[in-house]
Amino acid sequence: MNDAQQPAAAFWQRPAGPRTLADRSRAADRIRAALAGRAPDRLTLLAPDPHGRFAAVDLDGGFALDSVLDNGYGACTYLYAWTVERGTVAAPELQRYYDAYGDLVLHPDPATLTPQPGEDGSWYVVCDAAWPDGSPVDVAPRTALRTQLTAAEELGIVPSVGLEHEVTFYRADGTPLTAHGIDYALGGTEPLAPLLRDVRATLREAALGVESARAECHPGQYEIVLRHRDALAACDDAMIQQTLVRQTAARHSVQASYLAAEGPGQGSSCHVHLSLNSPEGDNLGADGTDPRCPSRLLGSFLAGVLRAAADLTPIWAPTTNSYVRLRTGDFAPTRVRWGADDRTAAVRLVGSGPSLRLECRFPGADAQPHLAVAALLAAGLSGIEDDLPAPPAGETLDHLATTPWQALERFSTSKLPARLLGEEFVAHYAALFGAELDAWCEAVTDWHRRRGALRS
Repeated sequence: MNDAQQPAAAFWQRPAGPRTLADRSRAADRIRAALAGRAPDRLTLLAPDPHGRFAAVDLDGGFALDSVLDNGYGACTYLYAWTVERGTVAAPELQRYYDAYGDLVLHPDPATLTPQPGEDGSWYVVCDAAWPDGSPVDVAPRTALRTQLTAAEELGIVPSVGLEHEVTFYRADGTPLTAHGIDYALGGTEPLAPLLRDVRATLREAALGVESARAECHPGQYEIVLRHRDALAACDDAMIQQTLVRQTAARHSVQASYLAAEGPGQGSSCHVHLSLNSPEGDNLGADGTDPRCPSRLLGSFLAGVLRAAADLTPIWAPTTNSYVRLRTGDFAPTRVRWGADDRTAAVRLVGSGPSLRLECRFPGADAQPHLAVAALLAAGLSGIEDDLPAPPAGETLDHLATTPWQALERFSTSKLPARLLGEEFVAHYAALFGAELDAWCEAVTDWHRRRGALRS
């Protein structure tokens, strides 16, 4: 990107820390005005789908500025109800998305504007989805999150979120780039160095605000963490980061994998760091007398999260592979309990005073980030509304399901998910999760053939 397009102070860069929806809207107006003076060559619309990836449409920059930023752009309804293979599901809960394959309207959010590294004059922008009559698509991941943020602000709460995704890098022959675990290592990471150098440069050009990076526990595993920010930005930017990491890896003939379990005992997660703040940006989580003790507000929020965690397992663990992590991972958060600075707990209380926050360790690396954060907020806010007391630290309250069928049954039949997220949402994602299980049961893999051979 040339100097005229990228000034020293990147006008699109997201601020760290909490930000209200109104502040986001004002930032969007400023960014849009700045973009109009730069005549972009291309604008790529990104729509987060139910599977933690983007649907995308490339538009001519002039056309986008003249029409799309004001009026939106049409995209097929099935984007929010397709399977991971972009197929359809024979479930009545999803039929409105397939009946005519008509258009939804994607509305770009200028607050998400991000330059495409190495592509002068090209930008990404993340979109919200609406029906043609202007009503929001309630099951769209971004809509679900925005709904919970609105509810939080009505209670005087502005969340701040940081996501920690682990990624595993593989050579073309399927072997990881390192032969052994490299947790916190410097030596032994040499095979990763050329790729990581380009990843750093790419993320710097996109101005995503990287906080830290380090080698992780398992062969070829690494973690790159962005600074905490408002919840929508945290989820959008985590997905953009994944896209850029995959693109960079591909240029090195390397695959970047975000499976929840690369193998038995090898877990990859999406830990969610979440703090509660006032509209003015003050942390509401710390007790006034002990900076490491949760306030009544944060304690009630924590209690709500713990109460709902097991019912919401398909949100944290949306694929059949997710359950390998939950069943075999050394740090799998299957026991629903919390602890102060305790990485063996499902929710870890971490930080002190203005940095006090929850680290929710349920979601795997395959979780859809907007849905995971929306579910955490919905659960936590219900704890505040019900004035739940924080349970004792270390006390096991429940267990996450360790098979996908158990998870689907509880998600579909418990009353709490529908109370938190709405009946349409639960029916929609139960149908998609059921399709995932059907596809798994209908597949024949090398595992089946090896087990069959053992029966001879």
